[in-house]
Amino acid sequence: MIHKIKKIVEQLSDQEAKSLLLQHFLRIQMLEETNYSEDKFIEGMKKEYEELLKYASESKRQPYHKVHIMFGDSPAGSLRITLPKDEKVIAFSDQFSIGPVNQLHTEKGLEQRKKWLFLHINLDEQYTHTYIEEFQQTIAEIKNISELVPIYIWTANNAHEQTAVRFVIHALKDMRNNIRIINISQNHWSTEAEEYFPLNTGEVTHENLKVVYEANKNIQPLTVQVRNKYAEEWRNLAVTKEVLRIWENDQIKSVPENYFDAYITDRARHLHNKQTNPDFMKSARLIGEVIGHLNQYIGDEFIEYRVRKLILNGVFEIEGVPKAMRFYSVKLKKRS
Repeated sequence: MIHKIKKIVEQLSDQEAKSLLLQHFLRIQMLEETNYSEDKFIEGMKKEYEELLKYASESKRQPYHKVHIMFGDSPAGSLRITLPKDEKVIAFSDQFSIGPVNQLHTEKGLEQRKKWLFLHINLDEQYTHTYIEEFQQTIAEIKNISELVPIYIWTANNAHEQTAVRFVIHALKDMRNNIRIINISQNHWSTEAEEYFPLNTGEVTHENLKVVYEANKNIQPLTVQVRNKYAEEWRNLAVTKEVLRIWENDQIKSVPENYFDAYITDRARHLHNKQTNPDFMKSARLIGEVIGHLNQYIGDEFIEYRVRKLILNGVFEIEGVPKAMRFYSVKLKKRS
C-alpha cells in the first residue's frame, strides 16, 4: 500500500501538493495553539487520506476520447505536454530490447524477466521492487480502455519499441478498438543544416511530436490481418531465450548478449588512442562513447552490464567499485 500512496503523491501537481502540505501545517498549528484535540487531528488526517485515494480513483475514471501508448517515460511526458486533456497517455517504463521476453505475457515470464534484470542490470532499488506491480498496472490500464476509444501506439525503427508494439497488440487481441501505429521513423526529419534520423521516440521534441501527430492522427487503423500478424510475431518472440534484440533489415533480430562486446573494446581502444598514455577512463565516458556511435537503441544500462562482464573476463582493468557507472573507471589490459 505504501508504494501506491507514493505513486499517487508523485502524480500530484505542484499546486495540489502545496495545498495538501498547507492543510497539514494548519492542522498542526491548530493542535498547538487552540483547543483542537488530537482525536480531531487524527480524524482530519484520515479524511484527507480517504479524499486523496478517492481523487486518484476518480482521476483514473476520467473519460478519454483517445488513448496513446508509448514506450518510455521521457517521450510520454513530451507527448502529454502537447495533447488536450481528453487524450490520455499510457507509458511503459521498460526497455524491451534487453532482458528476456520469453512468455512475458504470463506471470511466470514477467517474474523471470524481473529476476534477470535484478541480477544483471544496475537499476534503482525502488524500480526493481515495484517492477512487477507497475508493469501489471500498465497492462490493466490498457485492457480497461473503453471499447469505442481509438488507440494510438507510438514507435520507431528500433528493437525496443518494435518489440513493445508486438507485445501490446498481442495484449489487445480481444479488444475491438481501432488501433493506429505512428512510426516516427517514417516521417521526414531535417534541420536547416541537415537531415537527421532519430533512433527512438524519446529523441523527438514535444513540438515535433505534435507535428507528427497532426499529420498522422487520421491514418487508417490497422486491419484485422495486420493486427493478427503483429500478434503472431509476438508469439514467435515469446519463445526466444536470448536477452538482447536488435533492429536489422526492418525486423527484430535476437542476438547473443555479447553481440556488442567487440564494439565496446574497439571504442575503448579509440579513447585510449586519444590519451598520451593509455590510462583509466570513467566507465560512463566509455559507455557514452559506445551509445553515441551505436545505430541501435539498447540503453546505457545494458552496455554497462557488458562492461562489467568484460572486467570479469579479464578484458578491462578496474579502479573503483562497479555499483554504478559513475563509481568506477576502466582501461584495457595490455596484451601479453
